[in-house]
Order: sequence, then C-alpha cells, then structure tokens
Amino acid sequence: MMTRNVPLLVLAFLTACRPAVQTPATPPSTVPDGINERFLDPELDPDTWTNRWEVESREIYAERHAITAAVQLRAGEDVADVGAGTGLFVAPFSQAVGPEGRVYAVEISPKFVEHIRQRAASEGLANVEAVLSREDSTTLPRGAVDAVFLCDTYHHFTDYEAMLRSLRDAIRPGGRLVIVDFERISGVSREWILGHVRAGKEQVIAEVEAGGFELEEEIEVPGLDENYVLRFRRLGS
Repeated sequence: MMTRNVPLLVLAFLTACRPAVQTPATPPSTVPDGINERFLDPELDPDTWTNRWEVESREIYAERHAITAAVQLRAGEDVADVGAGTGLFVAPFSQAVGPEGRVYAVEISPKFVEHIRQRAASEGLANVEAVLSREDSTTLPRGAVDAVFLCDTYHHFTDYEAMLRSLRDAIRPGGRLVIVDFERISGVSREWILGHVRAGKEQVIAEVEAGGFELEEEIEVPGLDENYVLRFRRLGS
C-alpha cells in the first residue's frame, strides 16, 4: 500500500515546492469612486502636492531626467504633458523643445493650472501654456502636438476610451504617446496600488493599441521599481 502511494506523495511535494507565478491582478471594472475629487477641490493647495511629489524619495522625481529622455523630444516639437500636476516636467520639456517648440501642461485641476502658469512665468518659460482639460477630453485642438506624455495619469482616466480618442486626435500622424504608470501585480504591488490603479501594464497596452496606437518600446529606467515606461506610436492619418 505504501508503495502505491509514493507517486502521489511525490506529486504533492513537487506541487508544494513549485515557485509561485507572479500574475497580473484582476483589475476592478472602473476606477475607484472619487479618484479625482481632491484635485478638483477649490481649496486644493498646490504647495502641499509639490512637497509630496517633488522629493527625492519619489522615484518619478528621482528619475525625472531619465524619464524626460525617454520621451525623445526634439527642438521645435510640441508636446502635451497631460495630468501635469504641479508641473514637474514643465521645465525639462521646455528646455528640450526650445523656443521654437511648445509645451502644453494639461490639467483637470483649476488650481494646478494656475500654479503651473505662475511657475512658468516665474521661471521664464515663455513656450509653456497651461490648459484646463476635462475628465473626458484634453481640450487640445486636433493635431496640436507631436507627443503626449502621461505620468501616473492613465489610471486616473474615468473614461479611458474617450480620453484615448482625445489623445489620438491631439497627436499628429506618426506622433508618440509615452505612458508612465504603476505596475499592478498580485502578490508584488503594494495594497495601495492594487486598490488605486485600475489596470495592469498588459491591459493598458491592449487598451491603448485598441485606441489607435502601436507599442514601439518598453523603456527600461533602472531607478524605477514601481513604475514602467511605454512608448507608443499613433497609427493612421
């Protein structure tokens, strides 16, 4: 009897010892309720968010130069930073495109829009324009830019299909879309990310490609542990 049970015991042992496979977490069907409410608050204090976001302990801030390089901006290009927040990337983008280019800092938060206007004025960034957007539209004109940049913003889209249409309309044919966002993997990502971020990387890629873009490259930025960087190309005319 013991001999006949040996294969079963071996199988159970091997199954128990098999390393766990890290699979993407099943995303919620929608973004968390009220995900953007605090940014629409008329009492929002931009300085509070500057002190939270623009610090070396935040990997996006620490790797801002490498992230800027990933966008591959050239002199004379026009770029939109959609979900620009406190304007972290406004100055490096302004420098990258030069006086012949233009930077549109796009935000749904009126307080952030005003903050960026003041920041651009105080830093002498004449090629920067702050733009008030909506949750379903960038409000940019058709064919306004060569590139769109989203940094920890895609997961805030409450209607990602409408926003992808708006992004595609704003980007000139052959232009690029660069997305920086959180990895969302069960058993790996922090609980805050699992509860806050709607979709993991593979789902984001599928959604963006269905919206009229082609993935060109996932860019490795060594200092990023919780975020990935994807560069897409706009398809069609």
